[in-house]
Amino acid sequence: MKTVVTWTLAALVIAAVLVISGDPPYWLGRLGVHVQSGCVVSASSYGAHLVVAGSNQPSAPREAPADEQVNDGALQAASEYAEAEKSKALIVTRHGYIIYEKYWQGSTFDTVVDSRGLGRVLAALATGAAIGERKIAWPDEPLGYLIPAWEKESRGTITIRNLLQMSSGLGLPASGCGATTPPLEMSMAARPGTRWLEQDADPDLLGHVIHRATGRPYASYMSESIWARIGAGDASVSLDREGAEPHVDAGFAARQGDWLRVGELILNNGNFRGDEVLSPRWVPELLKPALSNERYGSYIRLGTHGLPGIAPYASRDVLVVEGGGNRMWLIPSLQIAILRTGDQLPADWDDSRIPNLVMNGTRDFVPAAARPGADLRMLVPNH
Repeated sequence: MKTVVTWTLAALVIAAVLVISGDPPYWLGRLGVHVQSGCVVSASSYGAHLVVAGSNQPSAPREAPADEQVNDGALQAASEYAEAEKSKALIVTRHGYIIYEKYWQGSTFDTVVDSRGLGRVLAALATGAAIGERKIAWPDEPLGYLIPAWEKESRGTITIRNLLQMSSGLGLPASGCGATTPPLEMSMAARPGTRWLEQDADPDLLGHVIHRATGRPYASYMSESIWARIGAGDASVSLDREGAEPHVDAGFAARQGDWLRVGELILNNGNFRGDEVLSPRWVPELLKPALSNERYGSYIRLGTHGLPGIAPYASRDVLVVEGGGNRMWLIPSLQIAILRTGDQLPADWDDSRIPNLVMNGTRDFVPAAARPGADLRMLVPNH
């Protein structure tokens, strides 16, 4: 009997490892853990901060859900689920209008939250700005062109795209939980582009590369090229110590409502309320699946592929920007952005519940099974 129990427990452990390894950010996020090169970090663990200047423009106009063809009952059901799962905020926009917002735990639209990883997508957008200015030549430019010390070694073959797709091949740092300095000291553990690994080294190194390529500190460049141009409020990035390079990934603190501006920029292919912030070609570039993990583009999870044990997203074009307990679902076909913030994700978190409630409650939403070319028998159960 003891042998049977032992083997059963061993099987369960192996199964858990396999499930987590299939999508580390999602499953570790459900445990409220953010992984940074083998370390668990929080904003309070950083020693210094830099201001990311915003232009502090007014928030998007409010609109009644019915005017945007979204059912109040669907939004209320999503809100009830968010509240039950200890969320701090649930905000929904459509076509750039705020159509629903609900706050808990003393939170408001302007409450500053730690991005817990959402900040990395800003580095991806700033990369597009640098390419548009010819500061970076192209997404597949080798780092050896930008980091002279790496020019004649294997690390120099890592490309900008590898960093964007979490597939640099760099191993974990030998010690500590630093930002840019440890990645610069890391050695290769795999051939670039062949291994997808959730670690802060890749986005943090990308921030360093943007600094080198543009000649501007990352926080300043990101502010001028992206953050201020979308009207966001002042934010901050964290440093290990004064004078160090900033953390691109965790430790980005901003008003939670401003993340909807980032969502709108992505939904509109780099255009923000008439201002072409980025080339319209750049966002589609970010959504190309990584060769090493088809679930992800550049710091964005692609809803085309479902999560284990979770119902599929109602639309195959769902995009997910995630970090710890924070989630932003984007549905380009409906021009809908949904933001949920929270300290962590409960163990029973259903990642498709909120977006599916909203999508199915949108009157002009056409389920994938009903679109041209679909098998109409799928619309009728048991046929």
